[in-house]
Amino acid sequence: MLTDGFSRYLIDIMPVSMVVLTDNQITYANNAAAILLEADNASVLIGRPVSDFVHPLDITRSNNRLHRQSKEWSNAPQQFRLRSVKGNLRMLLVASLTIEFETKSAILLVGMDMTAQSEISEQLRISEQNFRRLFDNMQDVYYRTDAKGVVLMVGPGVRTVLGYEPEEIVGKTAESYYPNVTDRDALKQAIARDGKVSDFGGQMVRKDGRIIDISISSQAIYDEQGAFAGVEGIYRDVTQRKMLERELQRLATIDTLTGIQNRRAFLENAEQLFKSSQRYTTGITLLMLDLDFFKAINDRYGHLGGDNVLVKFAQTVGQELRESDLFGRLGGEEFCILLQQAPREDAMTAAGRIRERVQELVFNAPNGELFSLTVSIGVSTNREDDERLGKLLERADAALYEAKHSGRNRVVWKD
Repeated sequence: MLTDGFSRYLIDIMPVSMVVLTDNQITYANNAAAILLEADNASVLIGRPVSDFVHPLDITRSNNRLHRQSKEWSNAPQQFRLRSVKGNLRMLLVASLTIEFETKSAILLVGMDMTAQSEISEQLRISEQNFRRLFDNMQDVYYRTDAKGVVLMVGPGVRTVLGYEPEEIVGKTAESYYPNVTDRDALKQAIARDGKVSDFGGQMVRKDGRIIDISISSQAIYDEQGAFAGVEGIYRDVTQRKMLERELQRLATIDTLTGIQNRRAFLENAEQLFKSSQRYTTGITLLMLDLDFFKAINDRYGHLGGDNVLVKFAQTVGQELRESDLFGRLGGEEFCILLQQAPREDAMTAAGRIRERVQELVFNAPNGELFSLTVSIGVSTNREDDERLGKLLERADAALYEAKHSGRNRVVWKD
């Protein structure tokens, strides 16, 4: 991928013309290309179709080459006649390579001016040397497989990404480096369906056994008869990016104070379980919990004291729940629990046990004072005629209201 400064620097210092094509339009060009095409600067070339500079007699060959390039990683060098911005004729030896540029599939054209025929062999040697240096410094891993998935070629970037030497990879199947076969199967199905993939996610196993996240951009390749001949493309290590995405996802669903699900996450998960229970006629029970006189605790001991109460309460309740149970903070001192496949007797027992554990807690205030806490709980279960989760929430909330207004520190059931 040619977005990092080092790769752009390599292109810019090349003594040969280099341009990047996206959809057959020039999206990047080095100074050598600007000089060759007699442009005032490289920016003048950006956005122009490459056909603007190809001699009319070579247009067909050029278009065929670009079409082949969309199916292959590289093409052998060919000579083309070009016309510069000023209309002067140039004879150019062109090599091309399929790359990814700014997250899009692109073509890198490397051109050598053959108008003057002196020292051509030396120039070709230098061109190949520079091209190889660019390839060797790619941070992404280029790969190519045959129709059976056997790796035919792999770039040197595999040393950094997977920890293998290229010769250790060639001859083995790509599946060998996937911890989950389903990842590779999904990639093959996508390529078979669409002919290519871009930024396709998956995982691979490094030589040291560490599993990393990867992003793959690949395409199917075909032989002259049009039969599937394999796959080629690039992949890169995106572990850090995925770790950040997962952490952001976690933060978006977790209440940062108590560490349990926040309101949005709890209600989304509860909605899914509610729909499943209605579809398969299974029972779910909702417990609505509210800390008694919590405002007084906040007023007396401050928000730090109140926060300590919420954290310890959530930890205590969590210890009484099963892995299949949902537990979330709806806001302030209000919490909610969803029990799966818990009949009324079991649900009321669980609620009573939670109420007792909370009543047994002893808290240390910031000023050293000791104090205790109670909780009121409203309980209800789903009914066949519930058309939405809101109905169950309303009954549990009504049961909680009754518990609060009939003395607090109690559990109330509502059908």
